[in-house]
Amino acid sequence: MNRLFAPSRHTYLRAVRASAWYDLLVTAGFATPWTYALIHDALNSLGDALGLGVLPAVDPMQTLYANLMGSVVVVWALLRIVKPLPVHGLFDGVARTLFSMWLAYALAQGATRVLWAFLVVEVAWGVVQLLPWWRTQRANLLDGPVGPSAMHPLGAEGR
Repeated sequence: MNRLFAPSRHTYLRAVRASAWYDLLVTAGFATPWTYALIHDALNSLGDALGLGVLPAVDPMQTLYANLMGSVVVVWALLRIVKPLPVHGLFDGVARTLFSMWLAYALAQGATRVLWAFLVVEVAWGVVQLLPWWRTQRANLLDGPVGPSAMHPLGAEGR
């Protein structure tokens, strides 16, 4: 595999951990009804000030879904901070791909354009975490597996 695009295990795990810190900082406020109300107000103020649109009024179901998402992402982020593994980067990259699709769908349906900032960051973290896996799969298809480290972006040391 081209070493230019094959991060070392240490570098890759730093990226996994950095994406987790980003998630923790951005989503912790969504985890409780009280902090979600503050985040909702802040995003509305930002969207209104920049002319990007506002969020729908807070209601109990919206708050519930925001709290569920925030709680799950906080736990997932803590796992990646405390015990980052290469496979966590793969799964996080897949989750970011899905999340990016839903952000794009919401934007296409007329949601506040504040979501563009989140979409750009989600796509960037997804690429950072999935590119090494994709390159390994592509190299294995072209060259064939060459040993126990085949099919893993970080070689045998990444397992």
